[in-house]
Amino acid sequence: MQSKNSGIKLWNKAKKLIPGGNQLLSKRSEQFLPGEWVSYYTYAKGVEIWDLDYNRFIDMSIMGIGACPLGYADRDVDNAVKSQIDNGSACTLNSPAEVELAEILIELHPWAEMVRYARCGGEAMAVAVRIARAHKRKDKVAFCGYHGWHDWYLAANLADNRNLDGHLLPGLSPAGVPRGLTGTAIPFEYNKIDQLRAIQKEHGKELAAIVMEPIRNKKPSRSFFKEVQEIVDETGAVLVMDEISSGFRLNIGGAHLLQKIKPDIAVFSKGMSNGYPMAAVIGTREVMQSAQDTFMSSTCWSESIGNVAALATIRKYKKCKVPEYLIDVGKSVQEGWKEIADRVGIAIEIGGIYPLSHFSFVGDNDLIAQSVYTKLMLEKGFLAKNLFYASYAHHPRHVSQYLTETENTFEKISIAREGNVLSKLLKGLPAHKGFRRLT
Repeated sequence: MQSKNSGIKLWNKAKKLIPGGNQLLSKRSEQFLPGEWVSYYTYAKGVEIWDLDYNRFIDMSIMGIGACPLGYADRDVDNAVKSQIDNGSACTLNSPAEVELAEILIELHPWAEMVRYARCGGEAMAVAVRIARAHKRKDKVAFCGYHGWHDWYLAANLADNRNLDGHLLPGLSPAGVPRGLTGTAIPFEYNKIDQLRAIQKEHGKELAAIVMEPIRNKKPSRSFFKEVQEIVDETGAVLVMDEISSGFRLNIGGAHLLQKIKPDIAVFSKGMSNGYPMAAVIGTREVMQSAQDTFMSSTCWSESIGNVAALATIRKYKKCKVPEYLIDVGKSVQEGWKEIADRVGIAIEIGGIYPLSHFSFVGDNDLIAQSVYTKLMLEKGFLAKNLFYASYAHHPRHVSQYLTETENTFEKISIAREGNVLSKLLKGLPAHKGFRRLT
């Protein structure tokens, strides 16, 4: 490989110019390998990425934080976008693609009747919660899972700065969130219906919404969603399904359809437009019409590229049966992790739905082991973490090469652990875990 210092130097420069270094916590170099991560790209196609020094890597990690299930620079989606750019991406009039996409989303989700758009997942969740509160004329929201950075969600940590720790990212700071929102966002754990029952008992009359993902790391227990629906019926709260991560991966549309859940609102982003900014909030007519009772409006919500990208992406999902492929690829990786770990005698825990897989090293130095794994895989030309997000561009050869190098790396980690010299393989600092301020 050639020199890889250009990305490191630019990242160090970026931290002096941009708070946190970049725009997304999950892409910070410190989340992968502090001081050594290549950080920037010049070109990306399929699952291949070239850094600033034109070193080539195969992305077996998070594929643009799950935003590119078809792979980078997908020809069909990009051609649709380029055509729209030639016709004008925005103007004084509205794009007919808004109506076409709304019809398709409602066709995929027969319970839904109306659609509003945004351009990213976090703001779309804020839109959904605003609509729910406007509809119910109530303030409190019960939730489980991770749902973005907006005030409604981070308000949970005003009451206790550990409230959000079990919901994907620990240590999220609510600095800047008005103290008056204390007590308006109340967390419960997935599959822990007793916790939601306790919220119902104390706050049921004040609940505007119950917000959750249909599935992420664990499958729902047999009666979980049946009991959630009972609580929704008893409280009258708006049921909001966050499909930002799960949507369009297990099926074409929302994963809640597989669970036979009938929400009042569902929210999509990430996978629906293959890397182009787009988000949709769909819901019943009764609830969605409450969007007319509150002010929500943005110039960039009316541009046409996101809608066109989503239309092209969904068409390709249907044509190529993409969700089935993502499941197969993710299953191959999860089974490969398990077989390799058993063979080399290293303990790992594996979780996540197949298209969004993850593992963790069992032991006190798990974060060091994870960082060593990233370091050694990087040296072999793979962007790899303890996460693997499947894409349609991941071919069997990519998986085979990746698992071969994973086995070699696991063996080195196992030997180093036995010799109590694991940290010597790392040399530098381990990856950050959760939210951590960069200075």
